[in-house]
Amino acid sequence: MYKQIDTYVNKCVSLTKEELEYFHSLLQYKKVKKKSFLLRAGEKCDFEAYIITGCVRVYYIDENGFEVNLLFAVEDWWVSDLASFSQQQSARLFIETLEDCELLFIDYKSKEALFKKVPKFERLFRLMIQKAYETMVDRLISNISKSAPRRYQEFIKKYPTIPQRVPQHLIAAYLGVSPEFLSKIRTRLSKA
Repeated sequence: MYKQIDTYVNKCVSLTKEELEYFHSLLQYKKVKKKSFLLRAGEKCDFEAYIITGCVRVYYIDENGFEVNLLFAVEDWWVSDLASFSQQQSARLFIETLEDCELLFIDYKSKEALFKKVPKFERLFRLMIQKAYETMVDRLISNISKSAPRRYQEFIKKYPTIPQRVPQHLIAAYLGVSPEFLSKIRTRLSKA
């Protein structure tokens, strides 16, 4: 159960067997069915979850009632509402499973205890946040400066497995286009 997350952790920090065992003791394993909510806006997010298997989406609902997909997360990714988790305040985001998932959760109190006992984990989580920030900035710049067909091409290149796992209407919402327009983009690109 921990082999995959241990490989992930070991890419960033070197840990002793005892440090890894302590980390494992703080994690909670859960199987979660497809179309389950891990978090709803208004709740307090008290977890960060590592995805062993499955696909998850993170989204919010805009003032017009439309779902805006911010992120699709798959195996070897972490998912949370970071602002809610770190500030221990109400979430603005929804986190929903798109497939049956196996997840490892760490709660706020356990993460703080982990940082105190094994400070190396602060480096791991800092590197994760840096990567998430870089991804967010890249997406923001792409949304502002690139056409929808170009954004779709970049999405496919960066996340090649997601289109087979996520319904087209959710990808369209992620790209900020209608499902019909995305269908036209896909048709045009397949003929090119």
